Amino acid sequence: MPNNVIQGALLILLGEGLLSIMGAIIKYLSNDMPTEHIVFYRNLFGLIMLVPIILHSGVSQLKTKVMHLHLVRAGVGLTAMYGFFYVIANMPLAEAFLVKLTSPFFMPIVAAIWLAETIKPKTGWAIAIGFIGVMFILRPGTEEFTPIALIGLLSAALASTAKVSIRRMSMTESSVRIVFYFGVISTVLSAIPLIWSPYLPSLELLPWIVLMGLVATCGQLALTRAYRIANPGQIGPYVYSSVIYGAVLGWVFWGETLVLTTIIGSALIVTAGIWNASGKKQTN
Repeated sequence: MPNNVIQGALLILLGEGLLSIMGAIIKYLSNDMPTEHIVFYRNLFGLIMLVPIILHSGVSQLKTKVMHLHLVRAGVGLTAMYGFFYVIANMPLAEAFLVKLTSPFFMPIVAAIWLAETIKPKTGWAIAIGFIGVMFILRPGTEEFTPIALIGLLSAALASTAKVSIRRMSMTESSVRIVFYFGVISTVLSAIPLIWSPYLPSLELLPWIVLMGLVATCGQLALTRAYRIANPGQIGPYVYSSVIYGAVLGWVFWGETLVLTTIIGSALIVTAGIWNASGKKQTN
């Protein structure tokens, strides 16, 4: 399989930026909408946004022989989505993004077990430094630590499995196909809880719901492409860029500020990500 680390890292930076915007929209919508409805509309409108891409590239490319892998990816990915959206609604935006940063810690382990990929020493050290950085940010054992963050940790573990499954499917599946089946399966499954949770969003929220679907789909396409062309363990640390996006969005729209430990942790995380990719040759 290809391992284009540089291009994969750039796509991670783009995808995380778009998903950070999605997170800010989710936090705004959470003031009026239940989490299960936000999850459904995110999947529904994300799927709608994907239709023009499908029509342009051709419906014939949707044929797949690994539907079971699409089901696994959608199942764990959707569960992670519920958890992450709940965390966004109940924690400061920057902290909600930060708990998601534990996902790369699980990815090399899942990739090693599932795909028999080797965890290189340099990647291992980079992940260890990143983990120390996250500990600075989350501050476990102090009054600032919130139990809701544990839901974020579980969501991150599930998300890492979903991302590695993309790597597994990359041998036969295109980025558009992977995102399409995730959208279809997730939309159907996320519609089930609406049966016992009736709610109709107001018209003034509709533009935000549509924008949420647009940036979510574009971000997901970028991340899917990244994990298809590069080793998850090597490009995983670049998801740490979301801490920068989250800090900026949280400060601008909700007045959130970064404490000293968060700044130190963020510096460790960014340094680990850059160091992990340094000196790696680009491959086709």
